[in-house]
Amino acid sequence: MSNISFFIPAYNCASTIIESVDSIMKTNFVPGDELIVVNDHSSDQTGEVLSEVQKTYPVIRIITHIRNKGGAAARNTAVESATNPLLFCLDSDNVLAPFSIGALKEYLLLLNADVASFEQQRLFKEDMSSPVDIWKLPPGELPIDCYLTGENAPGQHGNYLFTKESWMKAQGYAEGTGALDTWTFGLRQAITGAKMVVLKDTWYFHRVDHETSYWMRDAEANLWSVSLKASYALFPFYDMIEEEYLNYILGPGKYTWFHNRKARPIRLVGKGSKDLFYKNLHQKIVKRLYPKPTLIKRGINKLTKVFKNDRS
Repeated sequence: MSNISFFIPAYNCASTIIESVDSIMKTNFVPGDELIVVNDHSSDQTGEVLSEVQKTYPVIRIITHIRNKGGAAARNTAVESATNPLLFCLDSDNVLAPFSIGALKEYLLLLNADVASFEQQRLFKEDMSSPVDIWKLPPGELPIDCYLTGENAPGQHGNYLFTKESWMKAQGYAEGTGALDTWTFGLRQAITGAKMVVLKDTWYFHRVDHETSYWMRDAEANLWSVSLKASYALFPFYDMIEEEYLNYILGPGKYTWFHNRKARPIRLVGKGSKDLFYKNLHQKIVKRLYPKPTLIKRGINKLTKVFKNDRS
C-alpha cells in the first residue's frame, strides 16, 4: 500500500495549527505515513506551539526556515524531505474531515491518477458545522481546461493529494509567486500531463479569515502583480505556450491576463512543436550579437596578424 507524506506549511498560525494537525493525526494517519511541518520563520508563537504538539505526536517532523521564504518554498522544503510517493498538503488553518483521506487515496490509486481532490471546499469562519459557503469541483476526471479558462480547480485551494512524481515533472512549486503558489503549481502539474480526479461527496474544511488570508494580503492587495507572478511561474514551460499567446501575456496583457482567462484562455502547443522556432530565433540573435566582420575588417585583421608575425 502506498503511504502518504502529509505536510503543512506554517507561518504565524499559532492559533489554528493544532486543529489542523489533529485532523490529520487522529483519524487520517495510518502506520507508514508521515507528517512534516515547515515553520517558515514565524514571528508569533508558532514554534512554541509546534514543540508542544510534537510532544503529543512524536512522529511529526518539524523543519524551521532560518528566514521567511514564502509558501512555495515551505512546500518545496517539505516535499524534498518527504519519503513517501504520495503527498497531501494541508494549509495550517484548514481542517480535514474525519476518515476522509483513505477513500481519496484509494480513488487516486484505482484510477491511476496523479492528483486527487475532494469535491467540496466547505468554507467556515468559526463553526465547521455551519459553512458560510461551499465551493465545488465537478466529480470525475478533470480536464486541463479548468486551469486554462479560469474555472475552479484543485490548485485554487491547494489542499489535495498528489504524487511526488507529478511534483517533479512540474518542477515543484514556483517560488517567488506569493499567494499564487498553489494555483501555479496545479497548472504546472496539468500542462506536464498530470491526470486529475475529483472524488464525489467528499470535502475538507477551509477557514475564511480576510484579515489573515494569504491571498487577500498578497494578491488582492496588489492585483497588478498577479498576472506577472503567474507569467513568472510559467517560465520553464514557455515552449508549451502558443507564441501569440506568450506575446500577449508578456506584452499588452502582462498585468491582466490572469483575470481575463475566461475571455481569453491560455493556449498551449505540443512539447517540441516550437523547437524550429527557437532554433531560428537563436540563429537570428547570434547574427545580431556576433555579426561577421566586413571585408575591410577582415583585411585589416589579416594585415595586423602578418605585421605581428613579422615583428616576432
